[in-house]
Amino acid sequence: MDIKTYKQDFAGRELFVELGRLANQANGSVRVQYGETTLLVTATMSAHPKDADYFPLSVDYEEKYYAAGKIKGSKWIKRESRPSEEAILAGRLIDRSLRPRFNNGIRNEVQVVPTVLTFDSVNDPDVVALFGASLSLMISDIPFNGPVAAVRVGRVDGKLVINPTYEQRKTSDFDIVVAGTANRINMIEAGAKIVPEKEMAEAVEFGFKELQKLIKFQEQIVSEIFAKKKDLLVFSHDESLVKLVRDFVTPKLEKVLYTPHKNEYVEGLHRTSEELAGFISSEFTGHPDLSKKLKEASKLFEEEIDKIVHRNIVEKEKRPDGRKIDELRKLSGDTGILPHSHGTGLFDRGTTQVLTVLTLASPGMEQWVETMEIELTKKRFMHHYIFPPFSVGEVGRMGFTGRREIGHGALAERALEPLIPSKDDFPYTIRVVSETLSSNGSSSMASVCASSLALMDGGVPIKSHVGGIAMGLMFGEDDEKYKILTDIQGPEDHHGDMDLKVAGTKEGVTAIQMDVKIEGITMKIFEESLVQAKKARLEILDTLAGAIKEPRAELSSYAPRIKTVKINPDKIRTLIGPGGKMINDIIDQTGVDIDIEDDGSVFITADNPESMDKAIKLIESVTYEEKPGDEFDGKVSRILDFGAMIEYLPGREGLVYVSEISHERIRHPADVLKIGQSVHVRVKNIDEYGRINLSMKTAKQ
Repeated sequence: MDIKTYKQDFAGRELFVELGRLANQANGSVRVQYGETTLLVTATMSAHPKDADYFPLSVDYEEKYYAAGKIKGSKWIKRESRPSEEAILAGRLIDRSLRPRFNNGIRNEVQVVPTVLTFDSVNDPDVVALFGASLSLMISDIPFNGPVAAVRVGRVDGKLVINPTYEQRKTSDFDIVVAGTANRINMIEAGAKIVPEKEMAEAVEFGFKELQKLIKFQEQIVSEIFAKKKDLLVFSHDESLVKLVRDFVTPKLEKVLYTPHKNEYVEGLHRTSEELAGFISSEFTGHPDLSKKLKEASKLFEEEIDKIVHRNIVEKEKRPDGRKIDELRKLSGDTGILPHSHGTGLFDRGTTQVLTVLTLASPGMEQWVETMEIELTKKRFMHHYIFPPFSVGEVGRMGFTGRREIGHGALAERALEPLIPSKDDFPYTIRVVSETLSSNGSSSMASVCASSLALMDGGVPIKSHVGGIAMGLMFGEDDEKYKILTDIQGPEDHHGDMDLKVAGTKEGVTAIQMDVKIEGITMKIFEESLVQAKKARLEILDTLAGAIKEPRAELSSYAPRIKTVKINPDKIRTLIGPGGKMINDIIDQTGVDIDIEDDGSVFITADNPESMDKAIKLIESVTYEEKPGDEFDGKVSRILDFGAMIEYLPGREGLVYVSEISHERIRHPADVLKIGQSVHVRVKNIDEYGRINLSMKTAKQ
């Protein structure tokens, strides 16, 4: 391909596209620059289909430290290795926007790799990467039903802003990424500072309208490329087998799918699947492709479930467990579940159950974070999400944090973050870990609820509870009639057309995440879903309040205590001492943890009041700023010909001239003083060099 370049102004910055220069062995390759943030995005497809029963798409978002002019911070490892959590979340964002636009029957592996080449610390690469991913697929020979594009929306000083800079995002009321096609919204990722639904919807609509410019820009570029798409061998069913499977399983599934209890439902599906396998085996005994027939029948089994669930919900509002379409499953919440803990919360919604455990620690336990985008900084609130295989009744690998766990944990953390008190008000490092004990639909939103309970149980002064709910959607065959579902579970979650998670307080939204399996949804559907989600959230919040209405007045007896002492920043060096000697002596004497901020804030973390009081007294004595007239009890540390040095505070000395030792005349200080002798002294004056002159004869005896 000849080198081609394209330019367009977008949100006040130039969006530049270059084709044909880089990575030309990939099926599609583009260089995209927005401001001075630059990415190379490639799309590659395997030559042959993979033996799989799903579409094998992967998105690998590559951050490079050189893009930001950095060398990796690890002392030992300078090469980039595993992706950061931020890179994983960016990759998931792109994957969730692209995946619905492929034919699910494709079995050739498709890999999209956005690589950040330069990062200007102003423009976030993630939405640029999605634009490049869509365009690289569009100009390639890979079948793709695009284009798609995304924008970030913020609100600064009451005004909606497209693709706000990092600086603007610090003061923005929300951070929303909305993606879509020319007709529909197909992905949303949002965090907000408790913003009403109506305002969130307005921001999403604003973003969707603006991203149309990016859709048209791609269409303009593609119109000049004339990319011919490959004719792939797309998976399709044997129609005679379709009828055979449908006639056999439909009557059975109509009974099995409408079993209210999950265990019976799972057992019924397994039994029906086994019966189908036996039936197909008997029908095709001796057939050379029996194994293929069985695999295809298993796929048809899933598709038939999909059709039955859709049809009954859209036409009859009949849900598998018999609930109304806007009805929640049974809710319960509890606190104080575990002894010897800092705080716990247990939340049940139907058969989804999450236990969250709170841990409070000193400021020194904050997580240090550094990525290509983020300068070395500290993170004091963390939410970690765990999804063990036993939570869905399966055997599987333990101890591995997958992309899904990272994504769900980040979503719940975003939902809770606006309620976490400031460090000035609550100087603890806060970690909540949500253990998914049983999962049957939206354990991520259950972890938000359980975490809210745990935080209040632990006495963390959050202003209100945070609750979350997952909403679903079923379209009819005509793609016009639809039903929005509250609290999706089981087959509704697996076979539904939308998964919309909304978290927040009674006053407004703190987080939204939306994925679809179809082209997307309209603004009308989105707004209706938010209204229905709020109704459910308010009910959930009432349940949480029933378990614990407000944060406990006292921390757990097992949690450490933290007190803050303010000192003159000029005294920080004095407190630390040469080589850390002074601060380490205080820690050794008291057993406390001490963390010092540049502004003079000293955080003392202790397990008992006695250690706390002793440490505070030592810190105050070391950092005390003397003034004339102050009196101290000290000890003689050195004797000189003209006087004596007195250590009047730990590590602090002053000089008593021989004439200031006594009202009587003394020839030599050694005549009346000896090293180690306790004396009472008064600060006479402080000279221009900061030296302390003491007096014994004018001190009160």
